[in-house]
Amino acid sequence: MNGSTNPAPSGSPVFATTHWSLILAAGDRSNPSAEAALAALCQSYWFPLYAHIRRRGNDPERARDLTQGLFLNLLARDGVALANQEKGRFRSFLMKAADNHLHEAHRNAETLKRGGGQEIVSFDASEAEQRFALEPVDTRTPDSEYDRRWALATLDRVRLRLGAEFSSSGRIELFELLRPHLFGDQESIPYTEVARRTNLTVVAIKQTTFRLRRRFGELLRLEVAQTLANPADTDQELQHLLAALRG
Repeated sequence: MNGSTNPAPSGSPVFATTHWSLILAAGDRSNPSAEAALAALCQSYWFPLYAHIRRRGNDPERARDLTQGLFLNLLARDGVALANQEKGRFRSFLMKAADNHLHEAHRNAETLKRGGGQEIVSFDASEAEQRFALEPVDTRTPDSEYDRRWALATLDRVRLRLGAEFSSSGRIELFELLRPHLFGDQESIPYTEVARRTNLTVVAIKQTTFRLRRRFGELLRLEVAQTLANPADTDQELQHLLAALRG
């Protein structure tokens, strides 16, 4: 088992085993696939945690150390084995784990220095700060702002996966031209111009855009399902994340 999420056979709305359900099932880390699944999820969703820790008053270096320390604790102390399956959402679990980690770090008045030089999740400190600097200052609660960043991270992840599919078929230029049309961005290039640049008809471009949006929706469901213990909760989680973006 590799912990990936795959669509069930045609006619069934249920997904195969997800990353998060695999992690919960192997909380004692006896299954190496569980650790790999945890690392994959943390790698995908580290920025919402980093930004949350920064907004709690920590400078960039300390925020980086605290973020790495959190992931180290999840692996080294079997943190997932103690996870309360509250609603079976990796998003909720990770937020609670982060808050507990911050309380512990403040109580001990020290920070785990990335596990003695060991990095559990790879991210560039300067890139993290550049992304954080672009974050708007608002009046959202910490929880709602965390959910908004989580939703944005999910959309970014899906865009990367969709781009990789187009790249593998030699159509990455077409994907980049059509990507703004996924959500009807005002800066999107008119179909006529896309057709001219790609030597395709406008009808073909519109059809490709339709398929692009449909595939994006499929990949979004798969991505969200990766973070749930029960794939039947996918629609509810999707609604929550979309509401967080609008909020």
